[in-house]
Amino acid sequence: MKCIFCRNGETQPGETTVTLEREGTTVLIKAVPADICDNCGEYYLSDKVTEQVLARAQQARENGAEIEILRFAA
Repeated sequence: MKCIFCRNGETQPGETTVTLEREGTTVLIKAVPADICDNCGEYYLSDKVTEQVLARAQQARENGAEIEILRFAA
């Protein structure tokens, strides 16, 4: 698909690192499957992957983590 940010690149399947911050908790999730723009590097997550990423971040916050680094596993 055409990148909606740079409008020049095409997205390709790959993996990225997602960083989320909320209420004093920072969560890094590595190796997240995404479509990544070959021009600007912007990434797009599917709805299913987004749900999983947000659930893991919420769990880390509920567990009282300040910084959590995870590897994505489907």
